[in-house]
Amino acid sequence: MFPTLFHIPFLDYPVSSFGVMMAIGFLAAAAISSKRMTEEGLDPELASTMLIWCMVGGVLGAKIYFTIDVGIREGIPFSRLFFDRAGITWYGGLMGGIAASAIGCRVHGIPFIKFLNTVAVGAAVGQSLGRIGCFLVGDDYGRPTDVPWAVAFPEGAPPTHQAVHPTQLYEVLWLLPVAGVLWWRRHRSPFLAGEYLMANGAGRIVIEHWRVNPTVALGLTEPQWIGIALIVSGLSGWLYFASRKPASA
Repeated sequence: MFPTLFHIPFLDYPVSSFGVMMAIGFLAAAAISSKRMTEEGLDPELASTMLIWCMVGGVLGAKIYFTIDVGIREGIPFSRLFFDRAGITWYGGLMGGIAASAIGCRVHGIPFIKFLNTVAVGAAVGQSLGRIGCFLVGDDYGRPTDVPWAVAFPEGAPPTHQAVHPTQLYEVLWLLPVAGVLWWRRHRSPFLAGEYLMANGAGRIVIEHWRVNPTVALGLTEPQWIGIALIVSGLSGWLYFASRKPASA
């Protein structure tokens, strides 16, 4: 584990491995999306601009979702959760990023659906890099286990001296092949963003079986229900665009 990579000199401000990996994930997503925007006839110079929209919306969405979710369940004051350095939720980041990118597309005159399709591959790569950051800080790990690849996180969030499923890496092992498939299908798919949402939701539904989140309804956890919602929304969009005539696509 490497929760803190170094401290900024004179400020004694810790730079976390998660923060670094999240930044690398955003940059990787922007680089891939820039190439995709060129392929789709969009201005690749806007990739960095849209990166800022997605970063701001993603971080705010992740923090707001975490604040509301944990605040309601555990009775912790919202202000304390929101301004704490720790604590973000990826699904909140997804919703915030999509909302902010919709605004950014409107401001810069970019077709929103086309933009979503250009960022699908980058989103999968960026998310996988962020999950490596989760592993390095010992966050979002799974249940105790005796499998050979189990890992203990004595400095994790929260700490555990028991060997547990490294579910962060399970997501990486799922998302990177997903990114490869999406790249292969980028010129074939009627709605590539929908395929990313479906694959993302399906992977999280399965991986949740090794995580420790409590069930909320019908024996499923909150992330599993969100995963189902992603599959439904992604499939609905995919079927809609697949049914459209090429002339109107």
